[in-house]
Amino acid sequence: MASTETIGTSALATDQALAPTNTERRTLSPLPYMLMWTGDGVNMGNMAIGGSMVVLGVATLNLPQSIIAMVVTITLIAFIFVFNDRAGYKLGIPYPMQLKISFGDKGNAISSLLRGVPAIIWYGIQTWIGGTALNEVLKIATGNAFNNVAICFVGLMVAQIVLSIFKFRSIKWVTALATVVIMAALVYIFVLLLKDYSGVIVSKWVDAKGSWGVTFFGFIMVLLGNYAAIFLSAADYSRELKPGIKNTKRFFIYFTPIILSYGFVIMVGVMLASATGITNPASAIAAVVKDPVITIITSVFIVIATLSTNMVANIVTPTYVIQLLSRSKLNYKVAVTITGLLAMVSFPWLLDAQRSARGLDDFVLIYSAFLGPILAVLLVEYYFLRRQHVDVSDLYQVHGVFSGYNPNALIAIGIGALFAFMFVQLAWIIGLVTAGISYYLLMKYAFHDSRFKLGTVFQSKSADTPMDRR
Repeated sequence: MASTETIGTSALATDQALAPTNTERRTLSPLPYMLMWTGDGVNMGNMAIGGSMVVLGVATLNLPQSIIAMVVTITLIAFIFVFNDRAGYKLGIPYPMQLKISFGDKGNAISSLLRGVPAIIWYGIQTWIGGTALNEVLKIATGNAFNNVAICFVGLMVAQIVLSIFKFRSIKWVTALATVVIMAALVYIFVLLLKDYSGVIVSKWVDAKGSWGVTFFGFIMVLLGNYAAIFLSAADYSRELKPGIKNTKRFFIYFTPIILSYGFVIMVGVMLASATGITNPASAIAAVVKDPVITIITSVFIVIATLSTNMVANIVTPTYVIQLLSRSKLNYKVAVTITGLLAMVSFPWLLDAQRSARGLDDFVLIYSAFLGPILAVLLVEYYFLRRQHVDVSDLYQVHGVFSGYNPNALIAIGIGALFAFMFVQLAWIIGLVTAGISYYLLMKYAFHDSRFKLGTVFQSKSADTPMDRR
């Protein structure tokens, strides 16, 4: 791997946030890394995904079907993490630089935006829900003298921007604290539901007819799509993990916290919706938890979940994307502030899951139709075309091999998205497969003079010809 000092001379690495992470800077050990993913899995958006399984008061999948769907999904998520985090873990590069390998420094603007925009919108949605919870705390504490969700929303956003300015390493204590508080609150709600609502939960969910058809596989796609943006940018996180951890161990580092958090939150979401008939988790929790003290505790849990989730999943990547698009003219502090401001004006109050849980599912499926193809291009590039061999120093040259754009990658994600929208319920997997096949064939047969074939298994076909300056 090229040294940070050498790469730092390039115009694309004037801010160290985009430079490769060397061994000395990798401070995350497996335990805090797992706690980070546990905290990420526990959030109101995920609970809303679980609630969306309940339609007209009855779950579309029964208990065995739900459990199998979650186990299958989370197993796939862990495998995808292990495969796609390899570039960041091995080379120390962030996601925007990983994109550059396939798309080029100009072409990855499109792919970066396709990943960054959903993250920013989720940032806004999560903060709005967290602001609503914070308002409940202040309303009870002041005896209803204060009641302004907008002020709480802005205040929480400002707090997240300030915390984010201290970068990735400074959130370990936030994640650890959030994990303890959140899981305790969820266990309480889970026990409360079993105690007071077991009969209706059994009739509406456990004994539901369910489906092993399109509905079953469609729910797997929603669960996968909900994580699509996160495991797509796995390099942003794995580059902070201490070196020397084998693939098998990294699989369980992802699988264990995600099954405990994401799986458990989905189940609580289904139970809440089945018990109350309310698919929005914030409203459902309020209906179940009537004690003011418990309401405050639960609302605090939502606020902490907001902080933990956003700082892990919704802030880091779009901030790096903004830096990349500005060609590192904006430092990390400025870029992270812009990310927060964009999330603030993304109208999250109009996208709040309380309006339509089905709408949330559609939002996830629509953006996963683009993210599945991007993941396919990255995996085909790194494993099949380059066999995990990349000269990192080339990534940071302004007019190097990866400058310009790779038309094959852009065409492939277009083909993948086109096929995905033909059957949106299975958008992620359809887009992934069609884009992966398309990219391999395009790289083999199209644009023979493209320099993006240099260093790939198809280099021999273009090695003796002038390289196209796309």
